Amino acid sequence: MAKVSIIMGSTSDLPVMRKAADFLEQMEVPFELHALSAHRTPDAVERFATEAKGRGIEVIIAAAGMAAALPGVISALTPLPVIGVPIASTLDGIDALLSIVQMPPGIPTATVGINGALNAAVLAVRIMSLSDSALAERYAAYCSTLSAKVEKADAELAAIKDYKFKTN
Repeated sequence: MAKVSIIMGSTSDLPVMRKAADFLEQMEVPFELHALSAHRTPDAVERFATEAKGRGIEVIIAAAGMAAALPGVISALTPLPVIGVPIASTLDGIDALLSIVQMPPGIPTATVGINGALNAAVLAVRIMSLSDSALAERYAAYCSTLSAKVEKADAELAAIKDYKFKTN
């Protein structure tokens, strides 16, 4: 049974949202993928949002570009945490970012950076880790790899000897 639902306005968002799916897969979190549109399929969005909690969904990641109504509409219809991912489709994604982040009081929608699907999935895992110790352990192991990547990069930079005035 899925714990996270990744929603996008169309499959054209999949190249961005695949990063969220890949991370959830790595963390062994069951998830589902759906294409729903706040403007083109409003009844389906309402049905999805009102039934999500009863189906065992714990966090919803919703991507949208341009007017970016999908995350906010879902937030208005569910008590679950919703993480909005603004998609860079027009105006470099600034329009989508502002549409998602500027929700009215009482309708909170977490918002990550433009095309920030990976961070949306990381935030979803952080939320679920509060009540799932095995997931918390997998997440902690992932976090330790972040430090190792930076340490490796620093060592590689230190090994560069192409500059006369480089001091490290």
